[in-house]
Parts: sequence; structure tokens; C-alpha cells
Amino acid sequence: MYAATLRYHAGVFYVITTNFDGPGNFYVTATDPAGPWSDPIFVDPEMFDPDLFFDEDGAVYYTRRGSFESKDLVQAKIDIATGRLISPMRSIAKGFVSDDTEAPHIYKINGWYYLLAAEGGSRFLHMATIARSQTPAGPWEPCPHNPIFAQHHAWWHPIRSIGHGDLIEDHQGNWWIVFLGTRHAYYDAFSAIGRETFLAPVRWENGWPVILPQAMRQFEVEAPLLPQHPWPETPSRDDFDAPELKPAWVFPKFPQPDAVDLKSRPGFLRLSNALVGQRQRDIEFTATTLLDDSDSAGICVYQRDDFRYDLLRARRDGQRVIILRRQLGDLIHETLSPAPAGPLRLRITADARQYHFSFAIPDGPFHEIGAAPVQLIATEVVGTWAGAIVGLFVTGASADFDWFEYE
Repeated sequence: MYAATLRYHAGVFYVITTNFDGPGNFYVTATDPAGPWSDPIFVDPEMFDPDLFFDEDGAVYYTRRGSFESKDLVQAKIDIATGRLISPMRSIAKGFVSDDTEAPHIYKINGWYYLLAAEGGSRFLHMATIARSQTPAGPWEPCPHNPIFAQHHAWWHPIRSIGHGDLIEDHQGNWWIVFLGTRHAYYDAFSAIGRETFLAPVRWENGWPVILPQAMRQFEVEAPLLPQHPWPETPSRDDFDAPELKPAWVFPKFPQPDAVDLKSRPGFLRLSNALVGQRQRDIEFTATTLLDDSDSAGICVYQRDDFRYDLLRARRDGQRVIILRRQLGDLIHETLSPAPAGPLRLRITADARQYHFSFAIPDGPFHEIGAAPVQLIATEVVGTWAGAIVGLFVTGASADFDWFEYE
């Protein structure tokens, strides 16, 4: 799924996004953002980053990235009830700083139509640019201080690759930008966590948005107390005592119907030939699990099937062993240690530069079997976006996990 955009118009919420490996761009609707949401309304199969703009005259505009070859932005009018395009798709812009444009958003503010875009690709040259026009399709007058938001000037800064933003005005008339970026632990560090969403304040000067200087650091804003809608905090420990996995758990692939079982053995997660985990949310963390007396199962840091670090118990030459497997593409290196029988604690401790892997019997001290570099499994190396999953996996028939803790 690529780049979901949320819009609200005439009492209806719209989420438009891309199923990149499936039927393409679609949107869903709801009158309450908590749901229920409609079935998908498919628009077209091409490219990504779709946007909806509702004009004051009732027209609705559908804008997205053009082809990989043209690297432009294309637009058509859309019948919002059916998803059918009712005008020809045509190119409306191709970059205001570079020749690589994506992530269009159109707004009407103080009589002007504004086109906010992302340029420069989605890694270190990512940026946000803006232009304005008297029509939703241009021609566009670029902002004189484009890019309005970028992090090209300071390699040392902990937040990099920023761009792909969306503007919003709050209830008090304050403006904000939400945007993507990556966190980095030191000067030349890559990011294993992947792209995250950030928030920065905006002011308007001479008809153009200006991102305030405090945008690149933490800041406090005084505001009236609005109705609270907090997302439930994820407890650090999951004892698998609920009938379903909690929302923090994700699958890198669709599991088989019987891959997850929380009922056969209450208080345990039974996995069958599957991997499930939680997103790495911190540069420094500790993740621990208690595995029952099973083999071919363990704990891992996972970016992709061929870029992962696994700590597991298995059998080799008739002996039970603990294995630290480091897989980087087609390069695989293993460290083995004799394995104790019975339940086993497996632990990953991360710092800015390495993941450390250790194991212990339930009441005993931990023994570190080895470490692996964060850099070699980072998103910039692997070619992923969403970041590492810290998870539990089973390559055999099944195994039971008593609990999992991420701190």
C-alpha cells in the first residue's frame, strides 16, 4: 500500500491510496472515520500517489504521479460516486526543482489553487515543493523559495530524507505540514526504522507557506484542549491472553489461515511456519520472548526474506543448537552454540550500531552469542521503506511462545 491520503467533504471521509502490486489506485469512504468503511472504489491501475481535490463548483479532481518515464503529475476530473474518470488524463506539471515529481496535493487557499508535490526521489534528496495557479490544472507559478522543505544542507541532522507532505489548517487557523522522514543515529548512519510521519508548523508570507525554524527539532505549542482521541498505548509486554493478536502485530506476508493460534493453548501464541512481529520503533530497544521446548523457531530482525537476522533453536547433526543467522542477500553467516533443553528466553538488544543477540534459560543469566550491524540491514541498503520488523518466526510445523516484550 502506497501513500494514503485522507480527505473530508460534505460529511464524507475519503481515503485514497494505491495497491501497488494489485489493481492500482482506489478509495474508500465513510461518514465516521472509525468506520465502517465502504468497499474499494477502483479508479485506474497506473502508478501511485493519488489525490482527490473537491472544488467549490462541485468538480472533483483526481491527480497522481505520471509514468516512470515522464516523472510528471497527471490529472483528470472524476465522478466521485463511481470512480470513473470523466475527462482525459493530462499532464499538469513536471517538477519545480528537479525532473522527478510525485505525491501531488491540491488545495484552494485565499483564492489561489496550490499544488504541493514531492521531488528528488524518496531518499536523501527528497524535498517538498509548491506552486500556485488560477485553475486546478495550472499553469503553475513556482514558489520563489522552492523547495519549501528539504534536508539537503546538513548530513549530520538526525531527521533526513524529508518530503512528501500534506498541509492542514487547524480549528484555530494555524497551519501545519505532515511529512515523511527518516531518523538517523549518527553522521553517516542509515535508518533501519524506515520512513515515519512528522509534524511541523507553517506560516504564510506573501502568499507562500514557510516552514518554521523549529520544524527540525521537538517543539511545544499552546493550544486549547480539544476532544481527545488517543490511540491505545501498546503495552511493552504481550502475554498472548487475548483471543486475537493486538493491532501492534504485523505480518510481512499474508499468513496461512492456520498460521496463528491463540486458542489451542491459552496464554501462548502458537505459530505454524510463519513470521509475525512489531515495527522497530526505536533506535535503542530490547525485545525478549519465551519460547517453549520447540525447535526451528526464534526471534528476528526482518527487513525482507533475504535481509534478516535470526536467533533460533534448531537441530544440526542430531544436536540441538542455538543459531545466530545473519543473511544479507545471498551471503549467510551462522554462529552456533549448544542449546539448553526446555523453555528458552531469546533476546535482541539494539544500539545505534549493532543488534546484540543472547539467550537464557527462564531463570538464568543471558549469554550473548553474537552481534550484527544495523547498517547492513537498513532500508537504504535493502531497498524497503517501512522499516524493520522485530518478530517471532517458525520454520517448522509449529512452536509456542509464552510472551513477547519490546522496550
